Amino acid sequence: MSVSSPSGDLSPQQRARHIIQAIHSEEQYWRKRYPILRYQSVIGLAILLVALAGMLGAAVLYYLEWIPAWACIIVAALCASLSHEIEHDLIHRQYFRHQPIIYHGMMLLTWLMRPNTVNPWYRRSMHLLHHKVSGTPKDLEERLVGNGITWGLSRFIVMFDGLLGLCLRHGILRRETDNFSMLKLLAATFPLATLYFLIWYTFLLFHAYDALFAGISAGAGGTSAAAYPDALLWLMEGINFAVVVLIVPNVIRSACLNLITSHMHYYGNVQNLLQQTQILDRWYFMPLQLFCFNFGRTHSIHHFVVSQPFYLRQLVAGKVLKVMREQGVRRNDLSTFTTGNRWNNPLRT
Repeated sequence: MSVSSPSGDLSPQQRARHIIQAIHSEEQYWRKRYPILRYQSVIGLAILLVALAGMLGAAVLYYLEWIPAWACIIVAALCASLSHEIEHDLIHRQYFRHQPIIYHGMMLLTWLMRPNTVNPWYRRSMHLLHHKVSGTPKDLEERLVGNGITWGLSRFIVMFDGLLGLCLRHGILRRETDNFSMLKLLAATFPLATLYFLIWYTFLLFHAYDALFAGISAGAGGTSAAAYPDALLWLMEGINFAVVVLIVPNVIRSACLNLITSHMHYYGNVQNLLQQTQILDRWYFMPLQLFCFNFGRTHSIHHFVVSQPFYLRQLVAGKVLKVMREQGVRRNDLSTFTTGNRWNNPLRT
């Protein structure tokens, strides 16, 4: 683990301004080098439509039995991760700010491609609050995915099953977070996330039941498992298809994102912008980064400059991350996995 010392005797605010200047400088360089970047809204819409086409194409190929389930899942998960980045940019009004029909249409598409989330209009207020209160008990967005919880079963559930995690933690969130409302949050999941979890839990329960009783029947010398009504089998065919083309891809996408984001954001003892996040880019995080579009390596940049589309963060990262390290932003601080994300100063290694 390497943690560089802050440069000179600059205050945290001065160091943050230095990072912000470096980000803007690099952005100007890339915009000048590639004039096509001026068409920001069109690029965002094109990326979203390509991602949507990728998901639909994978679903069609799987339906036609031209690709296996695992290939469909991987392609759909990658496309869903792109839609997450587009939604995040839309929350910060990066595309079609003055064209509401296209803007809200894109917001709806990102939700349809990621139905295990709250609707993006509700998430917008939650995310903007995140930037104001990051690292504190009021940061509802990060707390909903595990930030601040010490590692164990509770955190595992919160990170990997949003609905069960919400049910498990709602009492704590209600006591500690002024802006938390269970009813409003559940309303923001309707109808897409409601349907998503209904399909997912039905799939898990049916196949668990089927596996259990098929095993009992075989052990007793029976020839087959319990017979099911034709209507149920027809329903399960549809559910099995939905699980492959949409549900499991988003299970993978959200699990990777939640594990990365909930460990790269600090919680407790956060006093300035430099302490809100760290850079996570160890080689063994790469399989996770793949399904959340390099989030661990580049998201810290966003905390310094929010008005920047996600693909530009990838371009500026090469030089900007070096500046961030020189100014005291931590890198690969794995203590967040054991301390509930607490900022420790000095850093314990």
